[in-house]
Amino acid sequence: MAYEQIAYAVEDRIATITLSRPGARNGYTMVMADEIAAALGVANLDPDVRVVVLTGAGTDFCVGADLSGGGFASPDAEGWVEPATRVCRPMFGLDKPVIAAVRGAAVGVGSTMLLPADFRLAGTDTRFGFVFSRRGIYPEGGSTWFLPRLVGLGTALDWMISGRLVPADEALAAGLVHSLHEPDAVLDKAYELARELIAVAAPVSTAVIRQALYRMSAHDSPEPAFRLDSKLIATIASSPDTVEGVASFFGKRAPQFPGRVPDDLPDFLPWRVGP
Repeated sequence: MAYEQIAYAVEDRIATITLSRPGARNGYTMVMADEIAAALGVANLDPDVRVVVLTGAGTDFCVGADLSGGGFASPDAEGWVEPATRVCRPMFGLDKPVIAAVRGAAVGVGSTMLLPADFRLAGTDTRFGFVFSRRGIYPEGGSTWFLPRLVGLGTALDWMISGRLVPADEALAAGLVHSLHEPDAVLDKAYELARELIAVAAPVSTAVIRQALYRMSAHDSPEPAFRLDSKLIATIASSPDTVEGVASFFGKRAPQFPGRVPDDLPDFLPWRVGP
């Protein structure tokens, strides 16, 4: 499909979603939100895509909502979904790893949309900002759920209540960011990580692990994880991916996992069959 405010490309099994309003410092709009969500859906259903890279054109990732038109007016319609959730919800449900490559400003939704990603690589010039209290508005995109899980409740309270800008080194120390790089090198480092994941990680296992970590850790007991683990481990004796994983280990060679996502995901996963 054609996009107006993002770019979408697939190469070497990596889907790249690029926020593409550099003249507006990638200011976030409803159109951009819906286009990112659509691109995530396309990537998730494409069995040839193994990893998604999210980045921004120009020297800033995203300066937040584009308020030049007065911001986002909430309609009266029941079930309306706010713009950040339109991206964070499908990103959370993705079966493919997401690597965010960030530089410059990542403010408001420019920070919240990064939280469901699996890896966040940042430039040394990056500044994150959960600035909602300073605008008289509220956090978005499920960020009050994601952020404490990543950096701890105390740090999340500090960053969100103060609304201050968080420099890259502080974000790294808190665990929001996985690694820092020179700004011009961030995207290359993201692709380097993506290629590594493609080379060594089974796509079906990765999809299950990605979802299980979030969903199982939210329970107040490990019992749901015990039950799921027993079902999953019971399948490995007949799993072609397991056979290949073991054979490649003993053969001292790179694995060639045959499993494909989403086609070969177990049909009993609780997040696929519902409660």
